[in-house]
Amino acid sequence: MKILETRLETYPNVKLIGKRYTDADRDENGSFAQKWGQWFQNNWFSQLKGGIQGVSDDFVGLMRYTETGFEYWIGVLMDPRDPVPEGFSSVEVPGGDVAVSFVYGKEGPDIYGMEAYEGSVAAWAEHGWVPDLNAWYMERYNCPRFTQPDDQGNVVLDYCVWL
Repeated sequence: MKILETRLETYPNVKLIGKRYTDADRDENGSFAQKWGQWFQNNWFSQLKGGIQGVSDDFVGLMRYTETGFEYWIGVLMDPRDPVPEGFSSVEVPGGDVAVSFVYGKEGPDIYGMEAYEGSVAAWAEHGWVPDLNAWYMERYNCPRFTQPDDQGNVVLDYCVWL
């Protein structure tokens, strides 16, 4: 795992439309990989068109801790005015600065594990970007950075946090 780049982006108010999961939904490895598989098997992303022009049309995993526990959302960031299709839920995320790190490595524990998280936090700290304790974190699966592995089989996961 290697952090290729860090940068600061500014997001408007957004609404994630998707499905909410909790720790109870984790698989035997502690991940949400089976839930992602369900999304692709059921073709749910095709029901969420567009994203936000100039912001993101990528598939995302959005997560945070709340007083009720851990939340993990799979879906697409949309305009707050967009309707929520039947069978989906939504959560509003306030606009603001978002620290981004480009995590390079093999898909799996290499880019999803604690090393990637800790490496990103350290890289952000070098710029003075310190996440709030209850911040939203996001895995952004950008095409083609994530969807087209390089000749060594590595991909780039955009790992983000609202500051």
